[in-house]
Amino acid sequence: MATGNIQKRVVPVDALIESDGYLSPHRSHLDYRYYLYKQWVNKIETLEGGIDKFTRGYETFGLNVVEGGIRYREWAPGAKEAFLVGDFNGWKLGANPMTKNDFGVWETFVPNLSNGKPAIEHLSKIKIKMISHDNQVIDRLPAWSKYVTQEIEKSPVYDARFYNPPNPYKFKNQSPKIPKSLRIYEAHVGISSPEGKVSTYKFFTENILPRIKYLGYNTIQLMAIMEHPYYASFGYQVTSFFAPSSRFGLPEDLKELIDTAHGMGLIVLLDVVHSHAANNVLDGINQFDGTNHQYFHEGPKGRHELWDSRLFNYGHHEVLRFLLSNLRYWLSEFHFDGFRFDGVTSMLYLHHGIGTGFTGNYDEYFTGSTDLEAVANDFMKKLHPNIVTIAEDVSGMPTMGRPVEEGGVGFDYRLAMALPDNWIKLLKEKSDDEWDLSNIVFTLTNRRWKEPVIAYAESHDQALVGDKTLAFWLMDKEMYNFMSDLSPLTPIIDRGMALHKMIRLLTYGLGGEGWLNFTGNEFGHPEWLDFPRAGNGNSFHYARRQYNLVDDKLLRYKYLNEFDAAMHHLEEKFGWLQTDQYVSLKNEEDKIVVFERGNLLFIFNFNSSKSFENYQIGTQWTGM
Repeated sequence: MATGNIQKRVVPVDALIESDGYLSPHRSHLDYRYYLYKQWVNKIETLEGGIDKFTRGYETFGLNVVEGGIRYREWAPGAKEAFLVGDFNGWKLGANPMTKNDFGVWETFVPNLSNGKPAIEHLSKIKIKMISHDNQVIDRLPAWSKYVTQEIEKSPVYDARFYNPPNPYKFKNQSPKIPKSLRIYEAHVGISSPEGKVSTYKFFTENILPRIKYLGYNTIQLMAIMEHPYYASFGYQVTSFFAPSSRFGLPEDLKELIDTAHGMGLIVLLDVVHSHAANNVLDGINQFDGTNHQYFHEGPKGRHELWDSRLFNYGHHEVLRFLLSNLRYWLSEFHFDGFRFDGVTSMLYLHHGIGTGFTGNYDEYFTGSTDLEAVANDFMKKLHPNIVTIAEDVSGMPTMGRPVEEGGVGFDYRLAMALPDNWIKLLKEKSDDEWDLSNIVFTLTNRRWKEPVIAYAESHDQALVGDKTLAFWLMDKEMYNFMSDLSPLTPIIDRGMALHKMIRLLTYGLGGEGWLNFTGNEFGHPEWLDFPRAGNGNSFHYARRQYNLVDDKLLRYKYLNEFDAAMHHLEEKFGWLQTDQYVSLKNEEDKIVVFERGNLLFIFNFNSSKSFENYQIGTQWTGM
């Protein structure tokens, strides 16, 4: 997008440039990016009555109970005719026709029965049937569906259900204050049971929340909540954006989970997928009104080649309403405390990061290939100032974590994605006595000033099939026979457990301003993660978290679990994630790393064959 004609500076980006002089040649780009953002704000204020009203689309679109009946509204500009059909009207095409306004929005009203009850029963099936531009009769699930279910024995296609529970869940607890130090437990409800099955919101509430609280985490990041037909997609092929996944239970069960977490002092973040949408037509929003370009870009710009999915047109008024209202819905209706935005790299660049190796050269970030229409994160902050937003961005774009009023993108944190990749690379290619400690420390500390990051040694990405957990890379098959206290403590198990602790604490201590752990890795979960699919005989064996291993007091997993708890309670006491750090020693020969942070002195001995006595190091403290 050309920016050469922009003469006037529209935002004082001096603070950005003062912090990072490399941004100076790209001032016009930063100005223009902010200018586009302000244009959107002004347009919404003028045409929609403000951001607050604009982001409450879920109150007026989809099916909503109103005085005297149920109103259904749907944006489908490409359709020539539209009808609401379902169990309630015997699926008769002409029973409930819809009318279309000048903006492509269809509407119908279903009056209550004579006894005053809604004509559409709770959990009954519904669809919108349309006549497309080319006179085809098409069936779709309402785009704003709040509950959809799958009867896999009949069809893999989901059914929309009218969700109007007679006894809606009532929240009991206030959301806790956002912690100064984020200690995040990344979790997936479906795999939370040791049993080979899809687990539930109820099971997670009763069995996993107490574990998370005991360990000392203060934040839960829930994956795979937005409905996705393909379980093995890990939740990243969304079809129904407003529907919590029904395979885990009812929406009310999810509300209870979040409310219970709040009562324990835990905040809960949603792993939100707005970077793309599933290709599904019958139960998704792809080709919703019979056209290819309703919610998405037309042509190659609207398709992600690697993900085989559709890419949103963030520059369209109604698309922006849909996505921003979706965020507001999860915050308002379910009391989530913020978001981890998946696939931000795809949103930021027109090339979506495909075939692009980011080297850190600033020309890679601020060019015509940057999709300036994707800057919308700040809208939710204005409405919900106490939420947390985290960006999953592999490119490392500067200004990602700076405030929008300075010309930044406005995220609170970005994921430090290079850290786990570096650890896995080391474990694959070198023995630990070959590790370059200076390079490890550089990787852990190489982040931009004033742009906080979430550090982690491994997440779900590293555990997926084709790879292994950190513990399994360190100890591999010996974990099957020598993790019992009754068995010999072999050199591999002994060294592996020590390195598991050291890698995590070193990363925790130096890697960022927050910490993240994927469920089960705190106790050294063995093997890998693989969802049931045709390639593994639809097995659940690797789609579970074996908490039974840490509960068995004869097994050594308990030592890793208790070390994890000790780390978090130490951070809670000293708050090092909120402080500066100083690395005072990197001795390659002795394999010693020393640094100071949070009024603590960290000393790591990575030497596999030597211990040291009377080892002298310099510190900021006298008399030690």
